[in-house]
Order: sequence, then C-alpha cells, then structure tokens
Amino acid sequence: MTRALLSVSDKSGLVPFAKKLVELGYELVSTGGTHRVLTEAGLDVIAIDDVTDFPEMLDGRVKTLHPRVHAGLLARRDLPEHMAKLSEFNITPIDMVVVNLYPFKATIQKPGVSQAEAIENIDIGGPSMLRSAAKNFSAVLPIVDPTDYDVIIDKLQAGEVDATYRQLLAAKVFQHTASYDALIADYLTTSEFPDKLTLPYEKFDDMRYGENPHQKAAAYKVALPETYSVLHADILHGKQLSYNNIRDADAALRIIAEFKETTVVTVKHMNPAGIGQGQTLEEAWDKAFEADNVSIFGGIVALNREVDAITAEKMHAIFLEIIIAPSFTPEAFEILSAKKNLRLLKLPFTTVIPQKLEVTSVLGGIVVQERDLHEETEANFEVVSKAQPTAEQLRALIFAQKVVKHVKSNAIIIARDGQTLGMGAGQPNRIDSVVYSIQKATTKVGFDEAVLASDAFFPMDDSVQYAAEHGIKAIVEPGGSIKDKDSIAKADELGVVLVFSGTRHFKH
Repeated sequence: MTRALLSVSDKSGLVPFAKKLVELGYELVSTGGTHRVLTEAGLDVIAIDDVTDFPEMLDGRVKTLHPRVHAGLLARRDLPEHMAKLSEFNITPIDMVVVNLYPFKATIQKPGVSQAEAIENIDIGGPSMLRSAAKNFSAVLPIVDPTDYDVIIDKLQAGEVDATYRQLLAAKVFQHTASYDALIADYLTTSEFPDKLTLPYEKFDDMRYGENPHQKAAAYKVALPETYSVLHADILHGKQLSYNNIRDADAALRIIAEFKETTVVTVKHMNPAGIGQGQTLEEAWDKAFEADNVSIFGGIVALNREVDAITAEKMHAIFLEIIIAPSFTPEAFEILSAKKNLRLLKLPFTTVIPQKLEVTSVLGGIVVQERDLHEETEANFEVVSKAQPTAEQLRALIFAQKVVKHVKSNAIIIARDGQTLGMGAGQPNRIDSVVYSIQKATTKVGFDEAVLASDAFFPMDDSVQYAAEHGIKAIVEPGGSIKDKDSIAKADELGVVLVFSGTRHFKH
C-alpha cells in the first residue's frame, strides 16, 4: 500500500483531498491537529507516534524528526541496498508528503507580537520533511500548496504523475522553504547590510510583457506587504496593469507622498510631467495639466484627495492610462469608468513612506541602498547670495526641491509656488537640462514667478548665468562643488537668489 504523510497548518481542501487519496489506495499518516481533523472526518489515519514508536515531545517541537520518517522519504527505490535497509529496520516507504508550514508570516504581522511567539512559529520538522521528499521527488510526491491538490488527484486517477510535474513540485518546495527561511532571516537580522542578503518576494502577477513586447516579465511583491504600494491598490476598473504601468504608478505615488496640500501629479516614463496644487482638486488638476498638456497624453495621474465629478470630467476628456486616488465619488467613478481600458486604482494616501532597502539589478548582482526620504524644509536651506529670497520664493524653492529629487539626473525643475513649469531630465550634462527646462517653462503663465531647483551642484557658473539671463530670480542647489564660489559670485553679479540645500538628490 502506498503511504501519504499529511501535516498541515492550512487545512483548506484537506479533507476532500485525503478522502480521494484513500479511494486511490493510500494509507494516511498524520500528526497533531491534522490527525484530529482527518479522524473527525471519519478517515482511518495512523498517528505519527505509531510510525516512529516514539511520543511527540517538547510541546510538539519534536515529532517527525525521526529516522522512520526520513528514511522512508529518502530511500531510493532504485537501489536494492536502500530498500533492504528499510526492510531490515521495518520502515515503510512514504510516497507522498503533504505539508505546509507554521504561519510565521501571519504571526509576525500581528500587532504587538513578541519575539518569543514569533520564534515558536518557526517550523523545523515541516521544512525538513518537505526537503527530504523534494530531494527524492522521483519517488516521493512533495506537496506544499493546497491549490495543487486537484491537479495531483487528476494525475493519480489517470495512473501516473509524470517526471516533469514531479520536478515542478520539488522546485516549488525549495522555493517555498527558501522564502520561508528568508523571511525568518529578515526578521532576526539586525545588520543593515548583512553578508548574505535574503529577499523574500511573492508573485503578484505575470505581465503580458516587460518594458517592450519582446521582453517577458512578472511582478513580485514583498512578503510583508507595504500598504502604500501600487501592488496593494484596489483596482476598481480597467485592464491588467502592465510592467510600465506599475513602474510609472510607483513613481507617481512616491512623488505625491511629498505633499500634504491638495495636489495632482502627472507622470510619464517615471518622470513628473506636471504637478499642480490648489485650494480645490479641480484647481490642482488645472495647474498640473497646464504644466505639461502634451506629455500627459497616455500618462499616469495621482491625486491625494477624493476625485469629484468636475475633476473627473476634465480627466475623462484626455487619454490616460491610470488614475490613482484615495477614493472616487460615485459620480466621478461613473464618468471615468465609461472608458473600458482606463485603470482606476484606489489607495489610501500617506505622506509617510517607511525606510526600506531599494534593490537595483546589475549584470551579475544587485546594488541596494536606503530610500531617499530626506525631508526638504526651509531650516535646511542656506542663503549664500547677497540677494535674499522672499517668502513666496522660499515656498516655491521648497516645492521645486521636493519635485527635483524624483526626476532623472541630471535634473532641473522650473517651478513657481504650487506648480511645475518646466523640467530637464536625464541629460548627460547639467547646462543642457537647464536650457531645456527653461525653454519649456518660458511658454507657461506665471514664469515671471519661477524659481529653479537642481538635483546636484553646479560644476561651474554657466547654469546660473543662463538661468538669470532667461528670467530666473531664485535658485536652489545642494552646493559642494569646488567652484561654488564662482556660482555665488555669478549670482551676486546678476542679482539672483542662490540657496544651498546641502542635500544632493541624484536619481539614475
């Protein structure tokens, strides 16, 4: 008779699966709570104690860690000496292991959970059995996922579980136990940058393709979910998110988290196309749209207030990919959902993003760093020019500085208080970004109030000179160049306010 060992924390689908195994001629062995559930369902189940001839002990910490279990799993059926050894010690082979693990993840997500409780939910016997079964997958079926139960029954009823599927189950086991251990390691690790970096991720979705149609792609989310994430948003309407949608929406969420004021952010290719603030959401939208009414076509919009009908009507008039907001009024939802493919995402707004490691892939590895969560305030600014900023200029400089950190380097933002006017992004030299951003901004209403923000220092005074000659009256940059004195002298010569923020914001 074939033998299956079942020991699961997640009991979903367990009893129907076990009943079908019995119908297929399997003898059931089980432990603890799983044994109780199966016997209460009227199934004949052998207790693990009767297999090991040894009682469970240490509050259940030791029950399956026994040669009668692991020899029954690891013995190679194609080696006569292995089978002879089983016979010598009267050990019955185990042909299937159905195990899922103690709920460590659910435990550490509970408010106020103690370390002692978390440690008690670290499974030892379960991973050991799964790994033994997976190592010997040609003879033993290792099952870790209840969603596989029906497929396995279908294959058994058809007469055979093929080698390819057995290998798939084995791989799934090692992926599962590796992720489980990685989560435990992450929980216990106190070093910011440990020698062995383990990153537990879970699949969010398969993408139709990646950045381009010829690239395959999938999205993964962290094992302990961050609630302020596009991967955690409620998709109220529209088609599946694409790879580029997810990255653009993520950029929009990072930007809008900078602002407590009523704000609308539009994003294209992970750069802010336009940002506007106002007393009402409609006013904020109007400013964001006016900031760049060309780039927004096919873009992403994030709003930090409930979308009302009048703002929805204005957004409905143009082609957008995604709208993200804390909520939509029924009227606004009706207006926007009339477009079949427009994705409407609901996500609670926050200005507090947790500090985590950012991961970037490189050939042969990854680089990691903390998130750039530096808060821009007037207290950090040092006025280095003779000219002093007005209160309005200071507000505009802080606004522009909050935006420029989210623009691809070399980054320049032209803005007035509460509205972007021009952007220079991704240029290989800073003066080109200055030129491009000013060219964009000079066409906008309100340019006479404009200030300039740079993500990094000016290596020479040409940027200050160009900006001043084209109407910019106040500039914020980090400072730190060996030629800072030249930029300061040029600002004084041309009567421009020059402020050092002290913080560089490269974004590659």
